[in-house]
Amino acid sequence: MIAGHLRRQIVLGQLAEGDALPSETELMAEFDVSRPTLREAFRILESESLITVRRGAHGGARVQLPDPRVAARYAAVILQYQRTTLEDLYEARIVVEPPCVGLLAEIRSQEAIDRLRAALTEHDAVADDPMRSIQVHVAFHSLLIELTGNQTLRLLMGMLENIIDMANLTQVESTAGSSVYDRASRKGLAAHHRVVDLIEARDAEGAEQLWRKHLTEARDYLVRADIETVLDLMG
Repeated sequence: MIAGHLRRQIVLGQLAEGDALPSETELMAEFDVSRPTLREAFRILESESLITVRRGAHGGARVQLPDPRVAARYAAVILQYQRTTLEDLYEARIVVEPPCVGLLAEIRSQEAIDRLRAALTEHDAVADDPMRSIQVHVAFHSLLIELTGNQTLRLLMGMLENIIDMANLTQVESTAGSSVYDRASRKGLAAHHRVVDLIEARDAEGAEQLWRKHLTEARDYLVRADIETVLDLMG
């Protein structure tokens, strides 16, 4: 009950990031509970990364805002435990991400197009630097989801993208400079340019089809015999 009450205050913004919670003595009196009970509530909120607790005479609990990275880390643990394959993860991405791109083509604003064009310019500028290029590449995928304005999609895809981004970096590290990498890099950047053209033209169907093809090719490039599962990648 105590954890739920404090959690609601944080979610509603009644407690802001960095705010100190009242002292243990005050909270024990407010909720009419013992110190061990109050500290158990604190442990629950700490485990959810909603507060940080400093022990000692000058300690206390301070508020942290909900962080999507916490959900992503926990999702990664579950996928590791379930021995989920990377191919399984890529298939989920292929199912979810292309319709997001189609949605963006339908609702896009000029501001969205400007941000996408700026991202492409940045990518073009670092195309000869494999590690920087892949970082900008994966950021472009995240930007597409962000620009849909759908918070649920951002959270869901963010949980997948953390793992997929790690797979991308691992694969680039092992193939940079090879003909396989060069071909995949060129095709990927070309697909990014083309999809922005289709989004700008409001061609939702064309954008979705192109993106599904792009992600399928990316999956074929990223799947490796030596790293089959999320656990292989992260463990």
